[in-house]
Amino acid sequence: MDNIEIKEQKVKAGKYLFVVEVGTTDKTIHKVTLDRDYWQYLSDKKITPGQLILTSFMFLLNHESKESILKEFDLKDINRYFPEYEEFIRK
Repeated sequence: MDNIEIKEQKVKAGKYLFVVEVGTTDKTIHKVTLDRDYWQYLSDKKITPGQLILTSFMFLLNHESKESILKEFDLKDINRYFPEYEEFIRK
């Protein structure tokens, strides 16, 4: 599994912004936004927003290479490409 480093950048108007680095020497960098309401919906506040981002990247890396992950996206976008995502996270 690739190394995943998550940095929370800011919270603004009910949104979190994270920068996620995947890999070590051949890193990919991704900017991910997360609506506070979507975090609550997926996690029932049982995990932090950062933990949700980590779990989501683990899910993505099980389905595609780090190079195939969009460079910038909102976490809700994952469900458009992988309809099983929300069910997986809510378990």
